[in-house]
Amino acid sequence: MTFRSPAPLVASIRQRISTALLIAVVVPFTLAQLQTQASAAARPNVLIIYTDDQGTLDANCYGSDDLQTPSIDRLAKTGVRFTQMYAPSCICSASRAGLLTGRFPVRAGVPSNVSSQEGKPGMPPSEYTVGEVFRDAGYATAHVGKWHLGYTPETMPNAQGFTSSFGHMGGCIDNYSHFFYWQGPNRHDLWRNGQEIFEDGQFFPDLTVREVKAAIEKADKKPFMIYWAINVPHYPYQGTDRWRKEYADLPTPRREYAAFVSTMDEKVGEVLDYLEEEKLRENTIIVFQSDHGHSTEERAFFGGGNAGPYRGAKGCLFEGGIRVPSVVSWPGGLPQGEVREQMVTGCDWLPTLAALAGVSPGSAHLDGKDLSGVLRSGSAESPHEQFYWQMGNGKNAQWAVRQGDWKLLGNCRDTSNQGNLSPADRELFLVNLKSDPSEKTNVAKEHPEMVETLKQIRDDALEGIQN
Repeated sequence: MTFRSPAPLVASIRQRISTALLIAVVVPFTLAQLQTQASAAARPNVLIIYTDDQGTLDANCYGSDDLQTPSIDRLAKTGVRFTQMYAPSCICSASRAGLLTGRFPVRAGVPSNVSSQEGKPGMPPSEYTVGEVFRDAGYATAHVGKWHLGYTPETMPNAQGFTSSFGHMGGCIDNYSHFFYWQGPNRHDLWRNGQEIFEDGQFFPDLTVREVKAAIEKADKKPFMIYWAINVPHYPYQGTDRWRKEYADLPTPRREYAAFVSTMDEKVGEVLDYLEEEKLRENTIIVFQSDHGHSTEERAFFGGGNAGPYRGAKGCLFEGGIRVPSVVSWPGGLPQGEVREQMVTGCDWLPTLAALAGVSPGSAHLDGKDLSGVLRSGSAESPHEQFYWQMGNGKNAQWAVRQGDWKLLGNCRDTSNQGNLSPADRELFLVNLKSDPSEKTNVAKEHPEMVETLKQIRDDALEGIQN
């Protein structure tokens, strides 16, 4: 008998055991990873398009017959259009704070506009934004366009949940030089991930389209959440030559405004086309909405936007200042070509998008409500029995409360100048929107009990915010 050393046999056995253990450990981990990746891949992408100073009815699908807005109309045909969507506020920064946090802007620490000057803070870093909600759920997140919520490292987009950021930090810029000219000193305002960059002479809306496409491509196989805060049709009105010629026969300032709206619509269409080319459109939720009503400021030629029968514009809490165009489209998950009449608000998007995507909205107190039921059924009740708006702080802050068809405004002003407001009107203005949608007649004296009811809602809201 030939004696053979057991070493090779032992080595072989050890190798087999090691391999088995390796498979036992690695394979389940790999499968778990694959399952997680598959789950993430199945989640819908999210694109929020937040336009700037777009009037209540400024799209064909809202009844404007002197504009061309095929891209907005395309979203409406493939989605759900709201007729009573209210912005979180009537001013830029506050509205954006409400959208991104799902909270009353005053609760989110942004009751009015924040500074457009570098080094000035804005929304508190402690606020949990929609960017953080989706980033923490494994999404690729991106901010493109306007920010206007803080100009310090801890209040700029990268510190508020957005992995990538491209755009301007202040309230507005010239679209070619990328300078903020409206309050001295003139200063350049174009940033990528917290670093100043220069693309002098390049049309900013085109740059944002480029960046949205790049963010989608960079996400690769991860789902994406992109906040595209397109700075149009905010002044300066700089529509492209094609649209300036198209609207040359309209009276000023409608022609300047219209050219910029259609320019914006064209850019939205370019992104929609890209999503379709990449076969991503079916599983992408697109929210299209204005931050508040149109501007009547001098820099906007004192107007140009269209609120139809509604009183008010940007900077006030009458309907024309806060009732905004709004469409949500998700061909793979929501009804198409439908209209919703329920009262809803821009604060609702954070909880709604989180619910649709199956992610946690976080643990912070939210004033917004999940609109999933409303989106899927026209007969569903609005999740809001009442809602509260406040613009500014202190005793002179504008405020409004709506409950059902009743609306009470305090310290009110009318930036559309549709009639006089007496001192008593300015103090308290009560209207029933069903019988007087134009808010022309103050019925506070005729309904003192309703005034008290709505004032109590305001008091309760303020107490809740302070606590």
